[in-house]
Amino acid sequence: MNFLKFLITAGCISLLTPMAFAMESHGGSSMEASMQSSLSADDKKAMISAMSAAPINVSAEATIIAMDAKGKMRTLRKGQNNFTCMPDNPATPGPDPMCMDPAALAWAEAWIGHTKPVEGKVGFMYMLMGGTDASNVDPYATKPSANNHWIQTGPHVMIVGASQSFYDMYPKSAQPDTTVPYIMWSGTPYQHLMIPVK
Repeated sequence: MNFLKFLITAGCISLLTPMAFAMESHGGSSMEASMQSSLSADDKKAMISAMSAAPINVSAEATIIAMDAKGKMRTLRKGQNNFTCMPDNPATPGPDPMCMDPAALAWAEAWIGHTKPVEGKVGFMYMLMGGTDASNVDPYATKPSANNHWIQTGPHVMIVGASQSFYDMYPKSAQPDTTVPYIMWSGTPYQHLMIPVK
């Protein structure tokens, strides 16, 4: 095992161990106790990824969903609170699991489905592992270009579905300072407030 692999392995252990202990305090005897024994190894990995998106007190009792090979959502675990967590998308270059309340889930479904979300249905979303680098101006850009303002996003939370007057209170630069709150996808139906947490 080379030094880089050692560091990655040690980092994963240090991140997941507190999660396992926290889950014990939420009624399970171990991390596996919160996962259905019928789940595949891939589904269990997806659950761990999804749960990393939010504080353990939220994600330990959240519903976990994942996309199947045909692009349809399926439930890996029914939760006990109003949050729904999704694992990292393996097709994207960086970790981007997310955990959201019902209004934010509806907003995300609108974005994924290319439909207009309901304005004024305010939602809250965690992305504590950060987000895949993305265009700050084009909700559907898949790679950097000369004018789509690709940015790096670290751990953050998001407020989605708010009114235009709410978003008008925050910076809307196409190339924002990502260390302070800013608006992503300004002027589109999917504009939202990005709030860095580190």
